[in-house]
Amino acid sequence: PESPPTKCASCGSSRIAQDPDVLDTWFSSALWPFSTLGWPDDTADLRAFYPTTLMVNGFDILFFWDARMIMFGLHFMPHPKLEDRVPFRTLYIHQLVRDPERQKMSKTRGNVTDPLELTETYGTDAVRFTLAIMSAPGTDIVLSKDRMRSYRAFANKLWNAARFLFVNLEKYEASAGKLEDLSPLAGRRALPVELKLEDRWIFSRLSRVTDEVSQALAEFRFHEACHQLYHFFWHEFCDWYIEWVKPRLVDPSPEEAQKAWRILFAAFDIALRLLHPFMPFLTEELWHRLAGREASASIALQRFPKTRPDWADDQAERDMETLRETITALRNIRAEMKIDARRKIAAALASTEPAVLDLFREHQDAIRRLAHLSQLELQTGHLSAEDGVLRAAVHFDARVALSDADRAPEVRRLRQEKEKLEGELARMREQLENRQFRAKAPAEVVRAMERRQAEYNTQYQKIVTLLGSLETSR
Repeated sequence: PESPPTKCASCGSSRIAQDPDVLDTWFSSALWPFSTLGWPDDTADLRAFYPTTLMVNGFDILFFWDARMIMFGLHFMPHPKLEDRVPFRTLYIHQLVRDPERQKMSKTRGNVTDPLELTETYGTDAVRFTLAIMSAPGTDIVLSKDRMRSYRAFANKLWNAARFLFVNLEKYEASAGKLEDLSPLAGRRALPVELKLEDRWIFSRLSRVTDEVSQALAEFRFHEACHQLYHFFWHEFCDWYIEWVKPRLVDPSPEEAQKAWRILFAAFDIALRLLHPFMPFLTEELWHRLAGREASASIALQRFPKTRPDWADDQAERDMETLRETITALRNIRAEMKIDARRKIAAALASTEPAVLDLFREHQDAIRRLAHLSQLELQTGHLSAEDGVLRAAVHFDARVALSDADRAPEVRRLRQEKEKLEGELARMREQLENRQFRAKAPAEVVRAMERRQAEYNTQYQKIVTLLGSLETSR
């Protein structure tokens, strides 16, 4: 080796010293994959854990770190195979988190956000879920407090739904005895043949969601996994399944009630495991409150759900979709007519399809309860708008009966709204047809007005249709 220099080659001074910090940040970081495992010695850790499987990084240090780690691995590691010298098999390039003005967060700019403050305000799980659901490939995350508030509401939705279940479970156990461990539905056994329609539907949906979430995770599409779980928990499990099975949970027969509780918690157990990677604290807390949980157990140590093709039930999903669409149509009529949500009303359903009518007959108690009806009439064929407001769907007609007390003020309100929209649309049409306005106004202003015109037109058509239905039925 060359002997160390005795004087400076530039100035000739003999007062020279070696820099004690030889490696710069990125040079030393490039050694990280193997220097942390005992290199340059041939250690057991180095043989076991090099190369690794996955490296996660932002694109802004792709060359500074990722490329240099590969270069140094190729140079320093002695493996005979080229692929065994590369430090990782897969590189996932994640998104950058930017401020609301889409600027990269930087201490120099002063636009950084303290994650501890965010988690204190919105909850760790809500912040974590926000970052995951916004992590679409090829885009950066524009951190928004509105989005974090939205997913805090999602966490609250789950917590409140679970709290309702656990409070009612305590009431059930106080009178009917302790609910023991969950049904073996979460294990390897097939579904019992005696499951009701809503049970077959929720497990079919769980099977599909498990498949979609697992595939999304395998392909690093975390945002798609979050969207699937959000929709399932909020719009299917909480809004529909729990509401549908409430009467079964207080069934006079302890055996039937216990069966309903076990099926419900078995589905809840699987769903919590799916959500755990994204909301670990909430799911851990709720999972421990399920029946038969050991204090030392953790949901993090449980097996992640696997796709169950034997749970898939296309017919149950189609039937439940028809029932949900029917109840939603009846609820929408109530909302549009401003009918007091506490007042029960009469309604009628009709269909030309015998299977649909049989479905309505079998589940008419649930339809009456969830649509808050005083009575429900079922007919073959089609309905007219006589004495009510009609909604026609692909497989059925739905009509809500109205009294004169309901109809008269609503007709007056709709006529006033119609006149107001006509005036707004006429003003917009005149402005958009003005060539001088189009020539002088910024393009985004014109486009915004055109969008608003389209929205008003849609609203106007709805009012005209509803008003025609009310006036015809008088």
